[in-house]
Amino acid sequence: MALDSYHHGVRVVESNDGTLAIKTVSTSVIGVVCTAKDADPAVFPLNTPVLCNSLSKAIGSAGKQGTLRRTLSVIDALVSTTVIVVRVDDGDGDDAIKANLIGGTDANGRRTGMQALLDAESRTGVKPRILAVPELSYPEVATALGAICKKLRAFGYVHARGCNTAQDAIKYRDLLGVRELMVIWPSFDWFDTATAANSVIAPEAFAVGLRAQIDKNIGWHKTLSNVVMSGPLGIEPPVSFDLQDSDNDAGLLNAKQVTTLVRYSGFRFWGSRTCDQNGKFVFENYTRTAQILADTIAEAEAAHVDATLTPALVKDILSGINNKLRSLVRQGYLMGGKAWMAEDNSKEQLADGRLRIAYDYTPVPPLEDLGFTQTITDEYLADFTQQVSAG
Repeated sequence: MALDSYHHGVRVVESNDGTLAIKTVSTSVIGVVCTAKDADPAVFPLNTPVLCNSLSKAIGSAGKQGTLRRTLSVIDALVSTTVIVVRVDDGDGDDAIKANLIGGTDANGRRTGMQALLDAESRTGVKPRILAVPELSYPEVATALGAICKKLRAFGYVHARGCNTAQDAIKYRDLLGVRELMVIWPSFDWFDTATAANSVIAPEAFAVGLRAQIDKNIGWHKTLSNVVMSGPLGIEPPVSFDLQDSDNDAGLLNAKQVTTLVRYSGFRFWGSRTCDQNGKFVFENYTRTAQILADTIAEAEAAHVDATLTPALVKDILSGINNKLRSLVRQGYLMGGKAWMAEDNSKEQLADGRLRIAYDYTPVPPLEDLGFTQTITDEYLADFTQQVSAG
């Protein structure tokens, strides 16, 4: 009841106005596109986003053929998280499987293949933010995945599929140019419980699983690189690596924005670079920071759409955003950030119901290159005789 209407007596109007507490969007939800001819079609219908909250149960329905069971098994060994699965038909030959993975729209107007990830939130209530097409990252598929990542404001991990050398992997990387993708090479040796034997497996499932694990345990501001993971038994083909020298396979790959795999007190991804061409989002966490901030602020402030546009409302919006930015700085997710009322808010624009708020931020850079200066000196021998006499 508005207080400006006539009333003879006492009345109380509940007010819920004021600064909104902004909650960060969920970042550790994985989205994968997989094959599995023998999966239970009732659990994993084709071209349909399926919400998996219990991976152990999902694995039991994933069959043993194709990539689905292996993908879910690897993720489950690394992290307990929500996974959105889109199962596609294997197809007959490489061209058919590429088409099925990339997908499109069928005769009934339903999205297919990886395009179905765009329907995940409306169908399951959950938005995937960490994407991959494990073991099937053909260049055409990787390019299409980059486009899906842009639309979802998600980040994708692709394997330089079919590449036998570091030089081949670099050529694969040169085919891609979006900040939303990271290229990884080579593959892992892994024990497959379905076949009870060691096998070679592409690294995308490890990447998305570890990414979700880091989000949960450390935060989305930490890159994938230099974190020990469980599961791998070896690297295939081997990658030469030296912590203090870049004149090797790992150094060459990293210099060309390819993340590699190293064995250094355990198995780790080594490299934090994306396929960005513009230079502002060269690191994985820079891209993810931009995505997460955009969705966090937009979703929180959606409650203010169609509210009465008053100076008090603008102050509340600014206060909420600045409070959130300060909180992220205190937690170490950002170096800094602030929001303000933009200059392009003319009276005509305000009268038309349009408000423009600007904000900036500085992401946390990863320490990629740590240098030390070592100097030999005789300075500490200057009082040698005195030390002997004192003893």
